[in-house]
Amino acid sequence: MSEALLEETPAVALAIYAHPDDPVISCGGTLARWAGAGSTVHVVICTAGDKGATDANVDPDALVASRTVEAERSVEVLAAKGLHLLGHLDGEIENDVALRRELVQIIRDVRPEVIITPDPLAVFFGEHHYNHRDHRVVGWAALDAAAPAAASPLYFRGTGVAHQVVAAYLSGSLQPNVWVDVSSTIDRKIEAVSCHVSQLADAGDWLASALRDGAELAGQEAGVAYAEPFRRIWLAS
Repeated sequence: MSEALLEETPAVALAIYAHPDDPVISCGGTLARWAGAGSTVHVVICTAGDKGATDANVDPDALVASRTVEAERSVEVLAAKGLHLLGHLDGEIENDVALRRELVQIIRDVRPEVIITPDPLAVFFGEHHYNHRDHRVVGWAALDAAAPAAASPLYFRGTGVAHQVVAAYLSGSLQPNVWVDVSSTIDRKIEAVSCHVSQLADAGDWLASALRDGAELAGQEAGVAYAEPFRRIWLAS
């Protein structure tokens, strides 16, 4: 078993992602494992999901309503305790003062030991794919909100008592340094992803197979059946 296999369960974990289906795809197995082990898990979704369709005739408001229900169902599958929907428009979200204030407010309210968010440095994946702008923006905003902002009482006064996040776990990283064993929760992750029907109309069984294959590959690196990889960054000594 790998020495980088993460065994600890945080008391409180906060996942911060861009789109409604991002957290379950990126770290659903980890969130389900931690929740099952007693962690209080909260999920932040920063955008409304209003542009998540290829049909130009889709009503954006109806799409947002559908994706909100899908997000609610998916986090219930993971046994998360809280879902925070910020409602920014897809493709228009910025790592600005307003977004950081929102995230600092949530961090100070929830008081997580760890956050999980996209690795904003992971941009190019081979020659056929690069990381969505919203993912990169949210990754940076989450890190900027967690440190130093949330930990300093002089940032964003009126958003609660300062709180120090211990560590950030960055998903989708090209430089992972820890792995979480999700062998017992890979099926739960796939069930949670399948809640996002609006995004999976043509998925068939291939998505479940792809998720399982990816977790199996990460598991080989960690010495377990299935795993999710992260780049861990310590925010507190």
